[in-house]
Amino acid sequence: MNPSSHPSSSGLQFTHPYLAVVLGGGFTGMLTAAALAEHADVIVVERERLSRTPALPTDLPQARHAHLLAADGARMVDALLPGSVDRWLAEGARRVPMPAELAARTPQGWLGRRRMPYLIACSRDLLDRAVRQQVPTLPGVTVLDGTEAEQLTGTAEHITGVRVRDTTTGETYRLDADLVVDATGRHSTTQDRLRLLGLPPAGEDVTDSGTVSATRIFRAPDGTQHLPVLTSRSAHHAQLPVRTGPARAVPASTATLVPIEGGRWLVTLTGTGDDRPTEHAGRFAPFARRTGNSAIGDLIADAEPLSEVRLTRDTSSRRRRYDRLPSWPTGFVALGGAVVSLSPDFGQGLSIAAHSAAALREALRRHGMDDPALARKVQRTIGRIVQEPWALTTGEALHSPATAHPAVCRAYADVVTPSVRAARFLPRSAALRLLRGTSRIRPVRGRTADWDTPPISVPPPLSTTTEPSPATGPRPPS
Repeated sequence: MNPSSHPSSSGLQFTHPYLAVVLGGGFTGMLTAAALAEHADVIVVERERLSRTPALPTDLPQARHAHLLAADGARMVDALLPGSVDRWLAEGARRVPMPAELAARTPQGWLGRRRMPYLIACSRDLLDRAVRQQVPTLPGVTVLDGTEAEQLTGTAEHITGVRVRDTTTGETYRLDADLVVDATGRHSTTQDRLRLLGLPPAGEDVTDSGTVSATRIFRAPDGTQHLPVLTSRSAHHAQLPVRTGPARAVPASTATLVPIEGGRWLVTLTGTGDDRPTEHAGRFAPFARRTGNSAIGDLIADAEPLSEVRLTRDTSSRRRRYDRLPSWPTGFVALGGAVVSLSPDFGQGLSIAAHSAAALREALRRHGMDDPALARKVQRTIGRIVQEPWALTTGEALHSPATAHPAVCRAYADVVTPSVRAARFLPRSAALRLLRGTSRIRPVRGRTADWDTPPISVPPPLSTTTEPSPATGPRPPS
């Protein structure tokens, strides 16, 4: 074990022969700490002061757009951190049914209602907060918030720790560790830190979808507790360039309404090209009305807003090819968004975080902290994990019948996002009947035990998009 050189670290109670430092106290970092906790004492270094209480609507960061965690993703998180799903549900998250039409074949097999029978609908704040409350209670885990990582220590062959700075006092000190994990996400500076140690720069793949996302939270009117997730897409499409083939079409604009905890609606708008949402509150509902079906705009027009409009303009996707470097230092791993950060409108970050942490745990169980090749093996595994999400996001070819319709393919990460159809939209008349409480509720054969909210019996839904004809492009699977 490498003890910390920080003079006040003597107050830490070490229970394992090894020490790991995790950079980043977000969703990825906390799951990583949970994966490490059975093998080492863990210190989580987080620059911000972490709040363990619910965030006010006005405090929600810009990137907190609509997130729907599917059953597979929820089970993965629960395996890493038992009790997470129960905590989400206890604090107001809902299980909602997976729409029947979300079924397609991928290289891993058929994805749809059998594999992902439900979605977890709640705010991103709740997903993060429940995890942040659990991890610090694990034996041997310490969270140093308000602490910023400045540089890695060691050599190009072996990382021995990290130098950190207290953001309040300015005090700097060194944390020596047997393993350092970068879980700082999209804004990771690992490339620069490794370059300072003498490593060559890793290759980077960069694409930009050009999609802008805007989110606002509303108070749900009385009687709307059974409202399902609603998504509307415009019939007009924008051509997005990709590096590996011809430009592909995506909906020019979308609107998604997700019922979240606290009797609220979270509404996310996306737009590309010349039709993008803005931060102007007065234009939010009108934009939603022109996304193919006006019902979401009509529903929120008279609803009480609980937040300002939060906009995300950072639409680039970036993959860092650490797995291809000819050499990799022992004692260091980068995972999650530090390796691949995808455009927020594709929303696969939660899935990548959970799978990356699970891969680290599996490698530790198989090889142990003593294996000098551990970091290299994990880094290559992470490279394989991010390959498919990257391909789905950027439109790279996959050997799958579903590849013909990238928008459908993208639905089968563990997070469903506004850029893909999460459910057929309710006709306006059906939505109004739902709000008045006159819609008929019926169970789904064999699935009611899995869902809190049974689907709504309504007439066949109207399409919210103009599907391409055989002459103009493939149809999505029925």
